[in-house]
Amino acid sequence: MLEKRQFYIDGAWVDPKEGRDHHVIDPSTEEPCAVISLGGTADTEAAVAAAKAALPGWMATPPEQRIAALERVLAEYEKRTEDLAQAMSTEMGAPIAMSRSSQATAGSWHLANFIKAAKSFEWEKPLGDHAPDTLIRHEAVGVCALITPWNWPMNQITLKVGAALVAGNTMVLKPSEESPIDAMIFAEIMDAAGLPKGVFNLVNGDGAGVGSQLSAHKDVDMVSFTGSTRAGTAISKAAADTLKRVHLELGGKGANLIFVDADDKAVKRGVLHMMNNTGQSCNAPSRMMVEAPRYDAVVEEAATVAAGVTVGPASDDGRHIGPVVNESQWNKIQDLIQKGIDEGARVVAGGVGRPEGLNKGFFVRPTVFADVTPDMTIAREEIFGPVLSIMKFDSEEQAVEMANDTVYGLTNYVQSSDPERLRRLSRQLRSGMVEMNGQSRGAGAPFGGMKQSGNGREGGAWGIHDFVEVKAISGWVAE
Repeated sequence: MLEKRQFYIDGAWVDPKEGRDHHVIDPSTEEPCAVISLGGTADTEAAVAAAKAALPGWMATPPEQRIAALERVLAEYEKRTEDLAQAMSTEMGAPIAMSRSSQATAGSWHLANFIKAAKSFEWEKPLGDHAPDTLIRHEAVGVCALITPWNWPMNQITLKVGAALVAGNTMVLKPSEESPIDAMIFAEIMDAAGLPKGVFNLVNGDGAGVGSQLSAHKDVDMVSFTGSTRAGTAISKAAADTLKRVHLELGGKGANLIFVDADDKAVKRGVLHMMNNTGQSCNAPSRMMVEAPRYDAVVEEAATVAAGVTVGPASDDGRHIGPVVNESQWNKIQDLIQKGIDEGARVVAGGVGRPEGLNKGFFVRPTVFADVTPDMTIAREEIFGPVLSIMKFDSEEQAVEMANDTVYGLTNYVQSSDPERLRRLSRQLRSGMVEMNGQSRGAGAPFGGMKQSGNGREGGAWGIHDFVEVKAISGWVAE
Protein backbone atom coordinates (compact mmCIF):
# COMPACT_ATOMS: atom_id res chain seq x y z
CA MET A 1 0.00 0.00 0.00
CA LEU A 2 1.25 3.46 -0.93
CA GLU A 3 2.38 5.62 2.00
CA LYS A 4 2.37 9.40 1.44
CA ARG A 5 2.29 10.98 4.88
CA GLN A 6 4.33 14.13 4.23
CA PHE A 7 3.19 17.63 3.30
CA TYR A 8 4.81 20.07 0.89
CA ILE A 9 5.61 23.27 2.80
CA ASP A 10 8.08 26.06 2.03
CA GLY A 11 9.65 24.25 -0.90
CA ALA A 12 10.26 20.91 0.84
CA TRP A 13 8.52 17.68 1.81
CA VAL A 14 8.12 17.71 5.58
CA ASP A 15 6.73 15.37 8.21
CA PRO A 16 3.43 16.40 9.78
CA LYS A 17 3.55 18.19 13.11
CA GLU A 18 0.11 16.98 14.14
CA GLY A 19 -0.65 14.29 11.59
CA ARG A 20 -3.03 11.38 11.97
CA ASP A 21 -3.29 8.50 9.54
CA HIS A 22 -6.09 8.38 6.98
CA HIS A 23 -6.67 5.47 4.61
CA VAL A 24 -7.59 6.28 1.03
CA ILE A 25 -10.13 3.74 -0.19
CA ASP A 26 -10.24 2.35 -3.73
CA PRO A 27 -13.99 2.58 -4.48
CA SER A 28 -13.82 -0.28 -6.98
CA THR A 29 -12.62 -2.74 -4.32
CA GLU A 30 -13.55 -1.05 -1.03
CA GLU A 31 -9.97 -1.74 0.07
CA PRO A 32 -7.34 0.81 1.20
CA CYS A 33 -4.98 1.84 -1.60
CA ALA A 34 -2.92 4.45 0.25
CA VAL A 35 -2.35 6.05 3.61
CA ILE A 36 -1.86 9.78 4.09
CA SER A 37 -1.70 12.13 7.06
CA LEU A 38 -4.46 14.55 7.95
CA GLY A 39 -2.82 17.67 9.29
CA GLY A 40 -3.57 19.71 12.37
CA THR A 41 -3.39 23.36 13.38
CA ALA A 42 0.42 23.42 13.53
CA ASP A 43 0.65 22.13 9.96
CA THR A 44 -1.85 24.72 8.71
CA GLU A 45 0.05 27.47 10.52
CA ALA A 46 3.35 26.39 8.98
CA ALA A 47 1.92 26.37 5.45
CA VAL A 48 0.22 29.75 5.81
CA ALA A 49 3.38 31.25 7.32
CA ALA A 50 5.44 29.99 4.37
CA ALA A 51 2.95 31.44 1.87
CA LYS A 52 2.86 34.76 3.72
CA ALA A 53 6.66 35.01 3.77
CA ALA A 54 6.88 34.27 0.04
CA LEU A 55 4.15 36.73 -0.95
CA PRO A 56 6.10 40.02 -1.26
CA GLY A 57 8.74 38.53 -3.55
CA TRP A 58 6.35 36.56 -5.75
CA MET A 59 3.86 39.42 -5.96
CA ALA A 60 6.65 41.73 -7.18
CA THR A 61 7.82 39.26 -9.82
CA PRO A 62 7.07 40.63 -13.32
CA PRO A 63 4.15 38.96 -15.10
CA GLU A 64 6.46 37.64 -17.81
CA GLN A 65 8.40 35.65 -15.22
CA ARG A 66 5.23 34.32 -13.62
CA ILE A 67 4.00 33.21 -17.04
CA ALA A 68 7.34 31.50 -17.66
CA ALA A 69 6.95 29.70 -14.33
CA LEU A 70 3.49 28.48 -15.35
CA GLU A 71 4.93 27.27 -18.65
CA ARG A 72 7.44 25.20 -16.66
CA VAL A 73 4.58 23.80 -14.57
CA LEU A 74 2.75 22.77 -17.74
CA ALA A 75 5.88 21.10 -19.14
CA GLU A 76 6.34 19.10 -15.93
CA TYR A 77 2.64 18.28 -15.80
CA GLU A 78 2.72 16.74 -19.25
CA LYS A 79 5.55 14.44 -18.12
CA ARG A 80 3.36 13.10 -15.30
CA THR A 81 0.02 12.74 -17.11
CA GLU A 82 -0.04 8.95 -16.86
CA ASP A 83 0.85 9.02 -13.17
CA LEU A 84 -1.99 11.45 -12.55
CA ALA A 85 -4.44 9.36 -14.56
CA GLN A 86 -3.55 6.20 -12.65
CA ALA A 87 -3.85 7.95 -9.29
CA MET A 88 -7.27 9.44 -10.00
CA SER A 89 -8.59 6.19 -11.41
CA THR A 90 -7.59 4.30 -8.29
CA GLU A 91 -8.57 6.81 -5.61
CA MET A 92 -11.86 8.22 -6.95
CA GLY A 93 -12.99 5.56 -9.42
CA ALA A 94 -12.77 7.15 -12.86
CA PRO A 95 -12.31 4.36 -15.43
CA ILE A 96 -8.70 4.44 -16.60
CA ALA A 97 -9.57 5.30 -20.21
CA MET A 98 -11.70 8.22 -19.05
CA SER A 99 -9.08 9.23 -16.50
CA ARG A 100 -6.48 9.42 -19.26
CA SER A 101 -8.67 11.18 -21.83
CA SER A 102 -10.56 13.61 -19.56
CA GLN A 103 -9.49 13.71 -15.93
CA ALA A 104 -5.74 14.10 -16.43
CA THR A 105 -5.82 16.14 -19.62
CA ALA A 106 -8.23 18.66 -18.10
CA GLY A 107 -5.28 19.98 -16.09
CA SER A 108 -2.96 20.60 -19.03
CA TRP A 109 -5.88 22.15 -20.94
CA HIS A 110 -6.52 24.72 -18.21
CA LEU A 111 -2.86 25.52 -17.63
CA ALA A 112 -2.35 26.15 -21.35
CA ASN A 113 -5.40 28.42 -21.45
CA PHE A 114 -4.14 30.41 -18.45
CA ILE A 115 -0.78 30.92 -20.15
CA LYS A 116 -2.54 32.22 -23.26
CA ALA A 117 -4.87 34.48 -21.25
CA ALA A 118 -2.05 35.85 -19.09
CA LYS A 119 -0.01 36.90 -22.11
CA SER A 120 -2.79 39.23 -23.25
CA PHE A 121 -3.99 40.26 -19.77
CA GLU A 122 -3.72 44.00 -19.09
CA TRP A 123 -1.91 43.95 -15.77
CA GLU A 124 -1.49 47.74 -15.89
CA LYS A 125 -3.17 50.34 -18.07
CA PRO A 126 -4.14 54.02 -18.00
CA LEU A 127 -7.71 54.70 -16.96
CA GLY A 128 -8.36 56.36 -20.31
CA ASP A 129 -7.49 59.25 -22.60
CA HIS A 130 -9.31 61.59 -20.24
CA ALA A 131 -7.08 60.58 -17.30
CA PRO A 132 -3.69 59.34 -18.53
CA ASP A 133 -2.17 60.06 -15.10
CA THR A 134 -4.48 57.53 -13.40
CA LEU A 135 -3.13 54.00 -13.63
CA ILE A 136 -5.28 50.92 -13.14
CA ARG A 137 -3.21 48.06 -11.82
CA HIS A 138 -4.18 44.42 -11.30
CA GLU A 139 -2.19 42.78 -8.53
CA ALA A 140 -2.36 39.67 -6.39
CA VAL A 141 -5.01 39.23 -3.73
CA GLY A 142 -2.43 37.69 -1.40
CA VAL A 143 -2.29 34.36 0.39
CA CYS A 144 -4.93 32.05 -1.11
CA ALA A 145 -6.40 28.90 0.42
CA LEU A 146 -7.40 26.50 -2.35
CA ILE A 147 -9.81 23.78 -1.24
CA THR A 148 -10.58 21.25 -3.96
CA PRO A 149 -12.97 18.29 -4.43
CA TRP A 150 -12.59 14.63 -5.33
CA ASN A 151 -14.83 14.38 -8.40
CA TRP A 152 -12.64 16.24 -10.94
CA PRO A 153 -9.42 16.59 -8.94
CA MET A 154 -6.92 17.90 -11.48
CA ASN A 155 -9.53 19.97 -13.26
CA GLN A 156 -10.19 21.93 -10.09
CA ILE A 157 -6.63 22.07 -8.79
CA THR A 158 -5.29 23.54 -12.04
CA LEU A 159 -8.20 25.98 -12.38
CA LYS A 160 -7.23 27.43 -9.02
CA VAL A 161 -3.46 27.04 -8.93
CA GLY A 162 -2.92 28.22 -12.52
CA ALA A 163 -4.86 31.44 -12.03
CA ALA A 164 -3.51 32.14 -8.54
CA LEU A 165 0.09 31.53 -9.57
CA VAL A 166 0.14 33.65 -12.70
CA ALA A 167 -1.63 36.49 -10.87
CA GLY A 168 1.17 36.66 -8.30
CA ASN A 169 -0.50 35.00 -5.32
CA THR A 170 1.00 32.48 -2.95
CA MET A 171 -1.14 29.54 -1.90
CA VAL A 172 -1.95 26.63 0.36
CA LEU A 173 -3.72 23.74 -1.37
CA LYS A 174 -5.94 21.40 0.65
CA PRO A 175 -7.15 18.67 -1.69
CA SER A 176 -9.97 16.31 -0.82
CA GLU A 177 -8.88 13.56 1.53
CA GLU A 178 -10.82 11.20 -0.77
CA SER A 179 -8.47 11.89 -3.69
CA PRO A 180 -5.17 13.21 -2.31
CA ILE A 181 -2.60 11.17 -4.24
CA ASP A 182 -3.00 13.04 -7.53
CA ALA A 183 -2.60 16.30 -5.60
CA MET A 184 0.65 15.08 -4.09
CA ILE A 185 1.92 14.21 -7.56
CA PHE A 186 0.93 17.74 -8.54
CA ALA A 187 3.03 19.08 -5.65
CA GLU A 188 5.96 17.11 -7.08
CA ILE A 189 5.25 18.81 -10.42
CA MET A 190 5.30 22.24 -8.76
CA ASP A 191 8.56 21.37 -7.04
CA ALA A 192 10.13 20.23 -10.32
CA ALA A 193 9.07 23.50 -11.96
CA GLY A 194 11.47 25.37 -9.66
CA LEU A 195 9.14 27.86 -8.02
CA PRO A 196 10.44 30.03 -5.18
CA LYS A 197 9.93 28.26 -1.87
CA GLY A 198 6.66 29.05 -0.14
CA VAL A 199 4.78 30.08 -3.29
CA PHE A 200 2.95 26.74 -3.40
CA ASN A 201 2.21 24.64 -0.33
CA LEU A 202 0.12 21.50 0.21
CA VAL A 203 -1.40 20.24 3.45
CA ASN A 204 -3.73 17.26 3.50
CA GLY A 205 -6.66 17.37 5.87
CA ASP A 206 -10.40 17.17 6.17
CA GLY A 207 -12.93 19.96 5.96
CA ALA A 208 -13.55 20.17 9.68
CA GLY A 209 -9.83 20.41 10.38
CA VAL A 210 -7.46 22.03 7.90
CA GLY A 211 -10.32 23.31 5.75
CA SER A 212 -11.91 25.24 8.61
CA GLN A 213 -8.53 26.46 9.85
CA LEU A 214 -7.69 27.92 6.45
CA SER A 215 -11.13 29.48 6.02
CA ALA A 216 -10.88 31.38 9.30
CA HIS A 217 -7.14 32.15 9.23
CA LYS A 218 -6.30 35.82 9.71
CA ASP A 219 -3.35 35.63 7.28
CA VAL A 220 -5.35 34.04 4.45
CA ASP A 221 -6.63 36.73 2.09
CA MET A 222 -8.83 34.56 -0.12
CA VAL A 223 -10.51 31.16 -0.08
CA SER A 224 -11.33 29.45 -3.37
CA PHE A 225 -13.52 26.41 -2.74
CA THR A 226 -15.18 23.81 -4.93
CA GLY A 227 -17.59 21.38 -3.35
CA SER A 228 -21.03 21.14 -1.82
CA THR A 229 -23.30 24.10 -1.20
CA ARG A 230 -23.50 23.10 2.46
CA ALA A 231 -19.72 23.31 2.85
CA GLY A 232 -19.60 26.54 0.84
CA THR A 233 -22.05 28.11 3.28
CA ALA A 234 -19.92 27.05 6.23
CA ILE A 235 -16.75 28.44 4.61
CA SER A 236 -18.47 31.76 3.93
CA LYS A 237 -19.47 32.04 7.57
CA ALA A 238 -15.98 31.12 8.78
CA ALA A 239 -14.40 33.66 6.44
CA ALA A 240 -16.75 36.49 7.40
CA ASP A 241 -14.90 37.48 10.58
CA THR A 242 -11.81 38.44 8.59
CA LEU A 243 -13.72 39.73 5.55
CA LYS A 244 -11.54 37.69 3.22
CA ARG A 245 -12.55 37.16 -0.37
CA VAL A 246 -14.47 33.91 -0.93
CA HIS A 247 -14.84 32.24 -4.32
CA LEU A 248 -17.29 29.34 -4.47
CA GLU A 249 -18.00 26.75 -7.16
CA LEU A 250 -20.81 24.65 -5.73
CA GLY A 251 -23.60 22.26 -6.66
CA GLY A 252 -25.97 22.15 -9.58
CA LYS A 253 -29.23 20.70 -10.84
CA GLY A 254 -28.96 21.32 -14.56
CA ALA A 255 -32.07 21.35 -16.74
CA ASN A 256 -31.81 19.88 -20.24
CA LEU A 257 -34.69 21.25 -22.33
CA ILE A 258 -35.57 18.99 -25.26
CA PHE A 259 -38.02 20.47 -27.74
CA VAL A 260 -39.91 18.69 -30.49
CA ASP A 261 -37.46 20.03 -33.06
CA ALA A 262 -34.35 18.79 -31.22
CA ASP A 263 -31.88 16.77 -33.31
CA ASP A 264 -31.93 12.98 -33.37
CA LYS A 265 -28.89 12.66 -31.10
CA ALA A 266 -30.16 15.00 -28.37
CA VAL A 267 -31.58 12.34 -26.06
CA LYS A 268 -28.60 10.00 -26.27
CA ARG A 269 -26.26 12.94 -25.81
CA GLY A 270 -28.14 14.05 -22.70
CA VAL A 271 -28.26 10.60 -21.09
CA LEU A 272 -24.57 9.88 -21.69
CA HIS A 273 -23.59 13.32 -20.42
CA MET A 274 -25.56 12.61 -17.25
CA MET A 275 -23.86 9.25 -16.75
CA ASN A 276 -20.34 10.56 -17.48
CA ASN A 277 -18.02 10.39 -14.46
CA THR A 278 -20.75 8.25 -12.85
CA GLY A 279 -22.94 11.34 -12.53
CA GLN A 280 -20.42 13.00 -10.22
CA SER A 281 -20.27 16.37 -11.97
CA CYS A 282 -21.82 19.57 -10.67
CA ASN A 283 -22.79 20.57 -14.22
CA ALA A 284 -24.54 17.28 -15.03
CA PRO A 285 -27.83 17.64 -16.98
CA SER A 286 -29.79 15.78 -14.30
CA ARG A 287 -33.29 17.12 -15.14
CA MET A 288 -34.32 16.19 -18.68
CA MET A 289 -37.36 18.33 -19.54
CA VAL A 290 -39.22 17.25 -22.66
CA GLU A 291 -41.87 18.96 -24.79
CA ALA A 292 -45.10 16.97 -24.47
CA PRO A 293 -45.48 15.63 -28.06
CA ARG A 294 -42.04 13.99 -27.89
CA TYR A 295 -42.19 12.87 -24.25
CA ASP A 296 -43.10 9.18 -24.61
CA ALA A 297 -40.53 8.59 -27.33
CA VAL A 298 -37.83 10.33 -25.29
CA VAL A 299 -38.58 8.26 -22.20
CA GLU A 300 -38.29 5.06 -24.23
CA GLU A 301 -35.04 6.13 -25.88
CA ALA A 302 -33.50 7.37 -22.61
CA ALA A 303 -34.28 4.04 -20.95
CA THR A 304 -32.66 2.15 -23.82
CA VAL A 305 -29.52 4.32 -23.75
CA ALA A 306 -29.17 3.99 -19.97
CA ALA A 307 -29.63 0.22 -20.16
CA GLY A 308 -26.70 0.13 -22.55
CA VAL A 309 -24.35 1.93 -20.15
CA THR A 310 -22.04 -0.67 -18.63
CA VAL A 311 -20.54 -0.47 -15.15
CA GLY A 312 -17.24 -1.92 -14.02
CA PRO A 313 -14.01 -1.48 -12.04
CA ALA A 314 -12.00 1.65 -12.73
CA SER A 315 -8.93 -0.40 -13.61
CA ASP A 316 -10.70 -2.13 -16.54
CA ASP A 317 -10.13 -0.60 -19.96
CA GLY A 318 -13.17 0.48 -21.93
CA ARG A 319 -15.98 3.04 -22.09
CA HIS A 320 -17.90 1.95 -19.00
CA ILE A 321 -18.63 4.00 -15.90
CA GLY A 322 -16.92 3.25 -12.59
CA PRO A 323 -18.05 3.33 -8.97
CA VAL A 324 -19.07 6.39 -6.99
CA VAL A 325 -16.38 7.66 -4.68
CA ASN A 326 -17.26 6.14 -1.29
CA GLU A 327 -19.79 4.31 0.83
CA SER A 328 -21.37 7.48 2.13
CA GLN A 329 -22.11 8.69 -1.40
CA TRP A 330 -23.38 5.24 -2.39
CA ASN A 331 -25.81 5.18 0.52
CA LYS A 332 -27.01 8.71 -0.23
CA ILE A 333 -27.69 7.84 -3.86
CA GLN A 334 -29.53 4.64 -2.93
CA ASP A 335 -31.70 6.59 -0.48
CA LEU A 336 -32.58 9.15 -3.14
CA ILE A 337 -33.43 6.48 -5.72
CA GLN A 338 -35.75 4.89 -3.17
CA LYS A 339 -37.19 8.31 -2.38
CA GLY A 340 -38.00 8.78 -6.06
CA ILE A 341 -39.85 5.47 -6.11
CA ASP A 342 -41.70 6.26 -2.88
CA GLU A 343 -42.81 9.66 -4.19
CA GLY A 344 -44.30 8.15 -7.33
CA ALA A 345 -41.71 8.56 -10.06
CA ARG A 346 -41.55 5.69 -12.56
CA VAL A 347 -38.27 3.75 -12.88
CA VAL A 348 -37.63 2.98 -16.56
CA ALA A 349 -33.98 1.95 -16.16
CA GLY A 350 -31.83 0.90 -13.23
CA GLY A 351 -33.05 1.26 -9.68
CA VAL A 352 -31.74 0.51 -6.21
CA GLY A 353 -28.84 -1.83 -5.51
CA ARG A 354 -25.65 -2.72 -7.35
CA PRO A 355 -25.56 -3.70 -11.03
CA GLU A 356 -25.79 -7.38 -11.77
CA GLY A 357 -22.53 -9.26 -11.22
CA LEU A 358 -21.01 -6.61 -8.92
CA ASN A 359 -21.37 -7.44 -5.25
CA LYS A 360 -18.44 -5.37 -4.01
CA GLY A 361 -17.43 -1.80 -4.77
CA PHE A 362 -19.52 1.34 -4.70
CA PHE A 363 -21.26 0.69 -8.00
CA VAL A 364 -24.64 2.24 -8.87
CA ARG A 365 -27.10 1.10 -11.52
CA PRO A 366 -27.52 3.77 -14.26
CA THR A 367 -31.01 4.93 -13.39
CA VAL A 368 -33.70 6.85 -15.27
CA PHE A 369 -36.94 8.10 -13.74
CA ALA A 370 -39.93 9.17 -15.83
CA ASP A 371 -43.03 11.12 -14.76
CA VAL A 372 -41.02 13.23 -12.34
CA THR A 373 -42.78 16.34 -11.04
CA PRO A 374 -41.07 19.53 -9.84
CA ASP A 375 -42.03 18.95 -6.21
CA MET A 376 -40.29 15.56 -5.95
CA THR A 377 -37.07 15.24 -3.98
CA ILE A 378 -35.17 13.81 -6.95
CA ALA A 379 -36.15 16.91 -8.98
CA ARG A 380 -34.83 19.29 -6.33
CA GLU A 381 -31.79 17.73 -4.62
CA GLU A 382 -28.42 17.21 -6.24
CA ILE A 383 -28.02 13.41 -6.32
CA PHE A 384 -24.40 13.32 -7.58
CA GLY A 385 -24.77 9.88 -9.09
CA PRO A 386 -25.89 8.31 -12.38
CA VAL A 387 -29.57 9.17 -11.91
CA LEU A 388 -31.63 11.06 -14.52
CA SER A 389 -35.08 12.57 -13.90
CA ILE A 390 -37.37 13.10 -16.92
CA MET A 391 -40.12 15.71 -16.75
CA LYS A 392 -42.75 16.97 -19.21
CA PHE A 393 -43.60 20.53 -20.29
CA ASP A 394 -46.29 21.93 -22.59
CA SER A 395 -44.88 25.33 -23.57
CA GLU A 396 -41.63 27.23 -23.78
CA GLU A 397 -42.74 29.48 -20.93
CA GLN A 398 -43.42 26.48 -18.71
CA ALA A 399 -40.05 24.99 -19.63
CA VAL A 400 -38.23 28.14 -18.52
CA GLU A 401 -40.25 28.31 -15.30
CA MET A 402 -39.46 24.67 -14.46
CA ALA A 403 -35.78 25.03 -15.34
CA ASN A 404 -35.37 28.13 -13.16
CA ASP A 405 -37.35 26.63 -10.27
CA THR A 406 -34.28 25.54 -8.32
CA VAL A 407 -31.90 27.01 -5.77
CA TYR A 408 -29.06 26.15 -8.16
CA GLY A 409 -27.89 27.96 -11.27
CA LEU A 410 -24.77 26.39 -12.74
CA THR A 411 -25.42 24.95 -16.22
CA ASN A 412 -28.59 24.56 -18.28
CA TYR A 413 -28.92 22.88 -21.66
CA VAL A 414 -31.19 23.53 -24.64
CA GLN A 415 -31.86 21.20 -27.60
CA SER A 416 -33.71 22.85 -30.48
CA SER A 417 -33.19 23.63 -34.17
CA ASP A 418 -34.91 27.03 -33.85
CA PRO A 419 -32.23 29.77 -33.65
CA GLU A 420 -34.69 32.34 -32.27
CA ARG A 421 -35.72 29.98 -29.49
CA LEU A 422 -32.09 29.27 -28.63
CA ARG A 423 -31.38 32.97 -28.34
CA ARG A 424 -34.47 33.61 -26.20
CA LEU A 425 -33.79 30.76 -23.82
CA SER A 426 -30.10 31.52 -23.45
CA ARG A 427 -31.13 34.91 -22.03
CA GLN A 428 -33.97 33.64 -19.84
CA LEU A 429 -32.31 30.68 -18.13
CA ARG A 430 -30.80 31.68 -14.79
CA SER A 431 -27.47 29.93 -14.84
CA GLY A 432 -23.84 30.86 -15.25
CA MET A 433 -23.61 28.69 -18.35
CA VAL A 434 -26.03 27.62 -21.08
CA GLU A 435 -24.98 24.85 -23.48
CA MET A 436 -26.98 24.56 -26.68
CA ASN A 437 -27.24 21.52 -28.95
CA GLY A 438 -24.23 19.82 -27.41
CA GLN A 439 -21.80 22.59 -28.25
CA SER A 440 -19.06 22.78 -25.62
CA ARG A 441 -17.70 26.08 -24.33
CA GLY A 442 -14.66 27.49 -26.08
CA ALA A 443 -11.15 27.42 -24.63
CA GLY A 444 -10.83 29.92 -21.79
CA ALA A 445 -14.58 30.39 -21.36
CA PRO A 446 -15.64 31.15 -17.76
CA PHE A 447 -17.00 28.34 -15.58
CA GLY A 448 -19.26 29.24 -12.67
CA GLY A 449 -22.80 29.70 -11.49
CA MET A 450 -25.53 31.83 -9.98
CA LYS A 451 -27.67 31.48 -6.87
CA GLN A 452 -26.58 28.59 -4.62
CA SER A 453 -24.26 27.27 -7.31
CA GLY A 454 -21.74 29.81 -6.08
CA ASN A 455 -19.98 32.98 -7.18
CA GLY A 456 -16.97 33.94 -9.23
CA ARG A 457 -15.71 32.36 -12.43
CA GLU A 458 -12.91 29.93 -13.24
CA GLY A 459 -10.90 29.56 -16.42
CA GLY A 460 -9.07 31.90 -18.80
CA ALA A 461 -8.99 35.64 -18.24
CA TRP A 462 -12.08 35.45 -15.99
CA GLY A 463 -10.26 33.03 -13.72
CA ILE A 464 -7.30 35.39 -13.46
CA HIS A 465 -9.62 38.29 -12.64
CA ASP A 466 -10.92 36.36 -9.64
CA PHE A 467 -7.40 36.21 -8.19
CA VAL A 468 -6.47 39.88 -8.55
CA GLU A 469 -7.28 43.10 -6.74
CA VAL A 470 -7.83 46.29 -8.73
CA LYS A 471 -5.77 49.29 -7.62
CA ALA A 472 -6.25 52.87 -8.88
CA ILE A 473 -3.11 55.01 -8.77
CA SER A 474 -3.49 58.75 -9.43
CA GLY A 475 -0.70 61.15 -10.30
CA TRP A 476 1.08 58.43 -12.25
CA VAL A 477 4.03 59.58 -14.32
CA ALA A 478 4.57 57.33 -17.32
CA GLU A 479 8.05 55.89 -17.80
